[in-house]
Parts: sequence; C-alpha cells; structure tokens
Amino acid sequence: MKNLLQFSQPNFMFIKTKWVFAIVFSITTVMIGCKKDILPSGSDETLTQETRTASSKSKAPDIVVHAGGSIQVAVDAANPGDIIQIEAGTYHEAVVVNKPGIQLIGQTGSANERVIIENPGDEENGITVRSNGDGFVLKNVVIQNFEENGVFMIRADNFLLSHVDTKNNGEYGLFPLFCNGGLMEHCSATGHTDTGLYIGQSENITLEFNVAFANVNGLEIENCSNVTVSKNQSYDNVCGILVVLLPGLTTKTSTNILVSNNHVYGNNHINFAEPGGGFESFVPSGSGILVVGVDNVTVKDNNISDNNFVGIATVSTLLLGAIAGLPPEAFADIEPNPDGTKIQSNVLINNGANPPVGIPLPGVDLLWDGSGTNNCWSNNHFSTAYPSGLPVCN
Repeated sequence: MKNLLQFSQPNFMFIKTKWVFAIVFSITTVMIGCKKDILPSGSDETLTQETRTASSKSKAPDIVVHAGGSIQVAVDAANPGDIIQIEAGTYHEAVVVNKPGIQLIGQTGSANERVIIENPGDEENGITVRSNGDGFVLKNVVIQNFEENGVFMIRADNFLLSHVDTKNNGEYGLFPLFCNGGLMEHCSATGHTDTGLYIGQSENITLEFNVAFANVNGLEIENCSNVTVSKNQSYDNVCGILVVLLPGLTTKTSTNILVSNNHVYGNNHINFAEPGGGFESFVPSGSGILVVGVDNVTVKDNNISDNNFVGIATVSTLLLGAIAGLPPEAFADIEPNPDGTKIQSNVLINNGANPPVGIPLPGVDLLWDGSGTNNCWSNNHFSTAYPSGLPVCN
C-alpha cells in the first residue's frame, strides 16, 4: 500500500549419404550439448558443458545450479525461456531477472532441505523481475530477510509464483506491479510491515491456496481489475484481505474482484507498519475483509471469524483518508465510493467483539458506511450488522 505523497528447408535432391550423416551428426551434437552446470565457487570452471539427458519438451533443466553456486550466474548465462534448476541449499545473494520465460525451480533435498535465498547484507529485493521478464516462473524456494521485498516484479506479464515462502522481507513478501496475467499459488508470507501477498495496479491475476500470517495486510489487491482471490488462509495479520482503491497512483480505477472460499480469522495483530510509510499504518487492527472504494467486488462463500473489529466491511476510501487525517480533496483523482459490491453466502462468527478506539463505526460481522450505489448483501450467516437493515441482493 503506497503513500499518497510518495508517488511510475532447401530441397537437396542429390546429396550423398555420407554428407547427410555428417549433417545429422553435427546437428545432434549441437542439440545435446546445451545443458549447463553452475558449480560452487572455487571449482575449476564456473560454467561447464554437459550432455542433456532429455529434450526440453520433457522439462529437463537447461542449467543446474549446484549447492554453493550462484543463481545469478545461471540467470546471466541463460537464454530466454531456459529452465534453471536449483539444488537445495542456502544462497546468499540477490537475483535480477531481465529475460523472458526464465524459470527458477527449486529442488528439495533428501532430508527435505529447501532452496533458501538469504539476504547477503543490505540488499533491498530478494528477486527482482523487470519489464522484459514476461513468463517468469518461480517455484519451491524460500526468500528471507531482505530489506524491502521478497520478490519484486514490474511489468512482468503471465507469471507463475508457486510454493514460494517469504519471511521478514521488509515491506512486502510478493510484490507484482503493473502485471497483466499471473498466478500466485501455494505461497506463504509472514513478517512484512505492509503486505504479505500483494497485487498492485495489475489485471487478470489469480491468488489461490496461499497462506498469510503476521503481516500488516495478509493479502492486498490495490488499484487492480479482474482479480480472483480464492481458497487462501489469512490469520494473525492486522487485516486479513484488503481490496482497495487509493489516490495518487497511475491506475485510477479498480473493478471486478472476486473474493471467495477463503478462511480469514483472528486478524488482531497490532499494526506494526512503519509510521509515515503509507496508508498501511492506518489500517484498523481486527479487520477480516475490507472492501475500500473498489467497484464490482463479489465476496462470497468465505469463512470469517474472530476478528475484533469487523468481519466484512464495505466502505469509501474517504473513510480510510479520514482515519489518516487527509482531507477529501486529496482523493480528487479517483471516485472513492464502492459501487456494485455483492456480499453473499459468507459465514461470519464472533467478529466485532473488541473494535479499536477512534474508529467512528461499530464492531460487527457485516459493516457498510452507506457510501456507493448498488451494494447488496444476501444469504450470509452472521449475528451483527451495521446498519441493521442492509440492502438485499435481487
């Protein structure tokens, strides 16, 4: 969540048989001699050639990084579309990817050791994927202790992040920005002062089967469109799931978000965002799912419990601004009210029992501040609501 003020084939009919054989042999030699090994530092050769044991169609790696080697050396040596296999071990380095179709695939050791990418000192990002990194794939790695972000991706379309665990990486665990098309699945995030699993100013993204805990925001969808957030677990954050439209950013609208079949519970962590860093420092503790200013959001079939402030809230971005002490004119570049929200078939239990001080709204299972148009609620299991007579979906 960014601060408002911080803000961009010839036909050879008569060739003799021996020449045909020579040509075929040459081509075959070239094709099988393309797998590379990245050896540990101190080896006689950093990069050696070795016979490929299977074709690329069978997903054999193009490059293998052995324990003690360098992932960045492998990326630098790779061709677009290469598969880089990483042996289990700890890699003290930051990695930058600026080629399309690169796949970084972590392997699990015999004793279930993982690939761990650890901050070597004062690096901001664990993995950075730049705008020519379309089709980037990252699987089965742990990224930890970087100063700003675990994985930062900008204008990297059609990505896949799968079984990526991020721990204590400053502000964000996973941070795709300005991306079109992507899947984040079976990932986890903990210990981030803004958001564990974040999608910013992007579209056509799916987040599913992820776990977020002990972050400020567990999962956040900010100024995005056409996003599905489904089958995730979010707990012990300040806010479990935040769907928000903020001012001062390049993308001015946000619409068509589906939040379904998630388990959101016990998000009562004290807000530990860096003071003055952005709106995240004003997110109320005890929040389950917050829909803030975004249009055409459907929240359905979620299980939401034990959040001290609210189970599901549908409110204007102006309300968040008021909590942050900003005047309405600071939101002039967006339409801040949520329109077309549908809250349907959710199970809400024991939310709102201990709302934070200073919030001008009560603690309840279902909350609406009255802003926006065509917002409705139906078939929810709940005990408390504000207002008591919420509009019913047709």
